[in-house]
Amino acid sequence: MATSVVTGAAGFVGSHLTEALLQRGDRVIGIDEFNDYYDPALKRKNVAHLEQHPNFQLLEDSIAALNWTSLLDQVDVIYHQAAQAGVRASWGDGFRGYTERNINATQLILEAAKTAPGLKRIVFASSSSVYGNAETLPTSETICPHPVSPYGITKLAAEQLCLLYHHNFGVPVSVLRYFTVYGPRQRSDMAFHMFFKSVLDDQPIRIYGDGQQTRDFTFVSDIVAANLAAAEVPGAIGEIFNIGGGSRVVLTEVLDTMEQIVGQPIRRNHIGNAAGDARHTAADVSKAKRLLNYIPQVSLAEGLQQEWQWVQALYR
Repeated sequence: MATSVVTGAAGFVGSHLTEALLQRGDRVIGIDEFNDYYDPALKRKNVAHLEQHPNFQLLEDSIAALNWTSLLDQVDVIYHQAAQAGVRASWGDGFRGYTERNINATQLILEAAKTAPGLKRIVFASSSSVYGNAETLPTSETICPHPVSPYGITKLAAEQLCLLYHHNFGVPVSVLRYFTVYGPRQRSDMAFHMFFKSVLDDQPIRIYGDGQQTRDFTFVSDIVAANLAAAEVPGAIGEIFNIGGGSRVVLTEVLDTMEQIVGQPIRRNHIGNAAGDARHTAADVSKAKRLLNYIPQVSLAEGLQQEWQWVQALYR
């Protein structure tokens, strides 16, 4: 039986990934500090059903507080999903939390991985935020990163640490750059979750800027599939992959689709542009397709329908 560590196991992506690993028969050590960046009660709901599983062990602690050398003694794969997330909150006094949780925590794991006897792979969850306002769309991994937010800078720094430890010590890392993940269990500070909750509360949704910004939206099950592939494909070691949903969509078009799903008009309140938000994102996933056999499976309309059902169940 393979043993996997999932950091951020109670989070949005981490809980789905943990679930998939348990379903295929892995033993999973989940790590989560349940910090208050958003309501910890939501994270507890994410893992409540997993805690009943005999092959799941949950360590409720920060990455910095754990003894990683002993923890990794019999671990096959680390899925490093934990991070201080959010572009807009990364400005100002909160930045220290980003450096500690995104850079320092990653370095601690990498340092322990140098001497972990059976470790086959670390899959590091990065972000399209490293690209900033990319000059080329869709954007390939060969484009020089140019973050436009402090959050993006910390994710890029963590990526570079991963590659340094690979090149210098042979640590078997793969880096996945996620493009705007959505679906059930999405964080409460993320757009689709907030939009659907506003519909339930009969409140107008807040839109930054003119609504013409575009994103490459990626359903969470496609993200999970990419993680599982990156952990097993030999050619993925030392590589960076874009993981996107396969299409670039204008935000106003997304809202039109949401209106069809919820069956009513959605009131919109436009506010100023947000510092650190990229205007457009689009992933060139040809490398992931070639090396990981990654092909997005879930359409935006289908994924939004699933998230709407989850949000209704969560708040009603």
